[in-house]
Amino acid sequence: MLTTIITLALLNPLYTLASEKMPQWKLLNLENKASLRGSAVGPATLWITGTGNTVMRSVDGGNTWQDVSVPAEPKMDFRDIAVFDDQSAIVMGVGEGAQSRLYLTEDGGQTWQLLFENPDELGFFDSIGFWNRKHGLLLGDPVDGYYVVMVTEDGGQHWQRIPKAALPALSEREAAFAASGNTLITGPNGKAWFTTGGFAARVYSSNDYGRTWQQAEVPLHRESQTSGGYALSLNSLGEVFVMGGDYTNRPGTYPNLASYDQGQWNLADNGQRGLRTAMSCIKSTCVASGKTSSDISFDDGKTWQPLAGPGFYTLAAGGNLLLGAGAEGTVGILTLQRDKSH
Repeated sequence: MLTTIITLALLNPLYTLASEKMPQWKLLNLENKASLRGSAVGPATLWITGTGNTVMRSVDGGNTWQDVSVPAEPKMDFRDIAVFDDQSAIVMGVGEGAQSRLYLTEDGGQTWQLLFENPDELGFFDSIGFWNRKHGLLLGDPVDGYYVVMVTEDGGQHWQRIPKAALPALSEREAAFAASGNTLITGPNGKAWFTTGGFAARVYSSNDYGRTWQQAEVPLHRESQTSGGYALSLNSLGEVFVMGGDYTNRPGTYPNLASYDQGQWNLADNGQRGLRTAMSCIKSTCVASGKTSSDISFDDGKTWQPLAGPGFYTLAAGGNLLLGAGAEGTVGILTLQRDKSH
């Protein structure tokens, strides 16, 4: 199912490490040219999801891939995936009303069952996140003037929307984007975050497993309805990053990455090289990416430099491997030296 294997070295002259230590992308192209927005790394598996019901799974570090796509009609765009172990995963399809669905596999993608269907005809799923196999969150577009945040305590079998009073009211022309499976993320001790855009770039945060939320403005590009926050990430120190831009001007120069430190959000010194929809870290090395390009940091996201090669919609990391997936079936594997540490 995968063809055209390419290796790209980091050729950036700003890179100061010896050439033999430079990370290299290994690129693979899906034959179906799917737009890939979901990615996850299990204990010994890699997963990617996208348009046309696409779900792909690798058990050998991305060298070969098995097509385990969901056999459902109509065809869906799977924009997020939560992997619990090498056999169990939930994929999230997006669309208006009942087109937004969750499917579950417990046998490595050999079979899938419909787990949950959006009950609101005006609803639209954006992202899912889990703390463990049982407890998780689902974010949906606003209904009745508030974002839809649902909680599950049984692995997604049942979902309950939290009361609207537990969320701050929407700002004018505020929106959420299902760009990369990272619109909502979970953290340790019941923490969770989701980000929004439009003319108001915000991060919502919870410290009680999604039961109540607070919000803060973040210093990202916010000059159109398609701008603002697109995704969130944690580095290996547990620090929160928010990224975004504008998908109608992907290569533009604008504030696209910020981190939370000592009670405030601070812009990253990263060159502001276009829309960023994902970030993932292995120890102190982090990569932030969007469709047009990527950046790399070797100090937990404090300083950044351009990363040669293509950009990706979505990123995931595990062990010493970073997985990227993007437009027209492009998949990237970045393997880091095992001795890299803080």
